[in-house]
Amino acid sequence: MDDMHVPPGPGAPRGLRIPAAELTEQFSHASGPGGQGVNTADSRVQLRWDLATTTALTPAQRERALTALAPRLVGSVLTVAAAENRSQRRNRAAARERLAALLREAIAPPVPRRATKPTRGSQRRRLEGKRQRSLTKQQRRRPSGD
Repeated sequence: MDDMHVPPGPGAPRGLRIPAAELTEQFSHASGPGGQGVNTADSRVQLRWDLATTTALTPAQRERALTALAPRLVGSVLTVAAAENRSQRRNRAAARERLAALLREAIAPPVPRRATKPTRGSQRRRLEGKRQRSLTKQQRRRPSGD
C-alpha cells in the first residue's frame, strides 16, 4: 500500500501526505453487486486512520479535524467504508478518495463572518409588520365604554 496524497486546498496549501503505515485497511464480504463472487470475494474495504497519533497533520489542522469530524470518530479513529464496486482495488481507491474529501473539508479554516447592516427596506418592512401586529391586537380588545 502506498502513501495517501490529499490534494491542496484551504487549510493545506501544499496538500497532505499520509504515510501508509498510519492507514489500516480491513476487508470483508460486500453486500451488493457481484453475483456469485460476492459470497467469496472480500471486496468491501474499511479504511481506518487515527487522527490523534498521525504525523501528517499540524497541531492546528489536527484540532480542526478532530472538532469537525467528532461525530464520525470512535475515540480518535476515523473509519471510511467502500463497497460500491465489485473490485477490491476500486473500493480501496474509493475509500481513499472519500477519506481525502472528508479531511480536506475538515481542515479548511472557518470563513469569518462579515458583519452587515440591515437594509433600509428590511427595516421598513420589519417596522410595518410590527405596526400591523399592534393594530390587529388593538382591534381584539374590548371596546371602551364611552
